Amino acid sequence: MANGLDREALESAAREAAAAHELFVVAVNYLPDDVVEVLIDGMDGVTIDDCEAVTDAVLAAVDRDKYDFELTVAGYGISEPFVLPQHYEKNLGGEVETLTADGRKLRGVLIDADQTGFTIETTVKVKREGMKRPVAEQVEQRLDYAAVKYTKNIINF
Repeated sequence: MANGLDREALESAAREAAAAHELFVVAVNYLPDDVVEVLIDGMDGVTIDDCEAVTDAVLAAVDRDKYDFELTVAGYGISEPFVLPQHYEKNLGGEVETLTADGRKLRGVLIDADQTGFTIETTVKVKREGMKRPVAEQVEQRLDYAAVKYTKNIINF
């Protein structure tokens, strides 16, 4: 990475520009060959204009004559795992897949999210007394973010 690049100024400029467009920074990745990748997202998605605005703000915050680097600003992919509480809030009502820390894979509808965790509604088969076959039943499951390996959208076409 360009020696001495002010990462704090770069990341602060990216966060401020994103917030000004009702977006949030998901990650800033410092890659080999002096490449900086800024991934942004928003409750209503990300446009090319949003990416350009964040790019302009970052480039204005860093002295390009002093630090030579390649900057990429892109929207965080819809198929990528959720990494911030905002991803859960953004996808309320959508179908998700979650892998818990103890190895259970859950599929269901994301019905609630806050700063500590989320709730999904899943379908489980329950054997009722006196019935030959199990019946499907909707169950809400509350999970803390720390208790999951990943959560991602299930994309249906």
